[in-house]
Amino acid sequence: MTVKQNALEIVKTLQEHGYKAFFAGGCVRDMIMGKESEDYDIATSALPEDIMKLFERTIPVGVQFGVVIVVKEGHNFEVATFRTEGSYTDGRHPDYVAFSTPEADVKRRDFTINGLLYDPVKNEILDFVDGQADISRGIIRTIGNPVERFTEDKLRMIRAARFACRFNFPIHDDTRRAIIQLAKNIHVVSAERIREELEKILTGPNPHIGIKLLDELCLLQEILPEVSSMKGVRQPENFHPEGDVFVHTLLCLSKLTPVPEQGMERPTWTLAMGVILHDIGKTVTFEESDRIRFNLHEKVGADMTAKICDRLKTSNAEKDRIVWLVLKHLYFKDAQKMRLSKLKRLLAEEGYPELAELCRIDALASSGDLSDYHYCQEMFSKLSHEEVKPKPLITGHDLIAMGLKPGPVFKDILTKIEDEQLEGNLKTKEEAIEMAKSLIYQMNT
Repeated sequence: MTVKQNALEIVKTLQEHGYKAFFAGGCVRDMIMGKESEDYDIATSALPEDIMKLFERTIPVGVQFGVVIVVKEGHNFEVATFRTEGSYTDGRHPDYVAFSTPEADVKRRDFTINGLLYDPVKNEILDFVDGQADISRGIIRTIGNPVERFTEDKLRMIRAARFACRFNFPIHDDTRRAIIQLAKNIHVVSAERIREELEKILTGPNPHIGIKLLDELCLLQEILPEVSSMKGVRQPENFHPEGDVFVHTLLCLSKLTPVPEQGMERPTWTLAMGVILHDIGKTVTFEESDRIRFNLHEKVGADMTAKICDRLKTSNAEKDRIVWLVLKHLYFKDAQKMRLSKLKRLLAEEGYPELAELCRIDALASSGDLSDYHYCQEMFSKLSHEEVKPKPLITGHDLIAMGLKPGPVFKDILTKIEDEQLEGNLKTKEEAIEMAKSLIYQMNT
């Protein structure tokens, strides 16, 4: 059975035992918009203990909030009891939950487009908040008083921007004003939750609209002040006719698309962060003498990026990749003049496909010159893995056998030999040993 059919079976089971049960939230919104949903949430009058008795496999993830996961054919379905919620003292979690009616349950949700219920058995929609009208009009509006909704859960302010860019809907004026009013309070939300919403914006449709919206709503200066600082940082017009660093970055984000041929069905989080942060160092390296310059902005930007990743609590692996992308984003600039050994080392990097995409996007959003990108991609497709990352001709054990004591010099010698191997000047172990002997002799004279 499909995910939707399994969800229908859960609703039928609940209704057959005398309980009210509906599809709820995003899956109903998607259905009305003609989209197939990946997840189906269910709202019901059944209490958590009733739900756990009715279904063979359940996970009591949030019984105190009336939430149980029902596992059916390997898929998890969130089944939640109709509820109302008390005040949110911490701005994130309700102080208490009381079980209630379908209408009361809907009215404690975030946005009207997410406040719809659907009975798949009777094929009936329950709409207590004009959600269908807002979907038809194409607008993001809170359910009830926007200040109250955002005071309850501050993360909803970022979610408003996410839904707006996902569906390319404007945000209702009252909802927009409330976000601007409360933007400084976003810091009560954990870094992990903010990062998750930011990831959905940057890897979803229209990330440039999402970041521009966060800026207009005064949220960007709170969660990514370094990006907000790009506004007004001028660039030399001959290299960047598109405008300042912020304009360039938004243009880059608008070109962030899936790259199926590189195994990217959607932009990766690390690539998206590389795109939005690649010129972050320009905000502090700007200088104007003979012309506008940003000396070493890639290195300064890499240091800034590491701190941003720490603040957002990204994993170490994600942080390393994002910092590497920012540090290397200018590497394609002189690719056609690059030594073959240096180019091969670049092509051998695990993150090369993401770097190639970042450099393509960066070029399209500025000069439009893709010659270096095409050269690198041609070399990447032409050279085999063995040519790009060959097995070393000699190792440290060979150097020890030649009487050399282990130390920092090992790396220098092995790197020089690897360079010559990558250049095609060394092909055998014997040739490598002869070069090592020559290097050792030079060191000792």
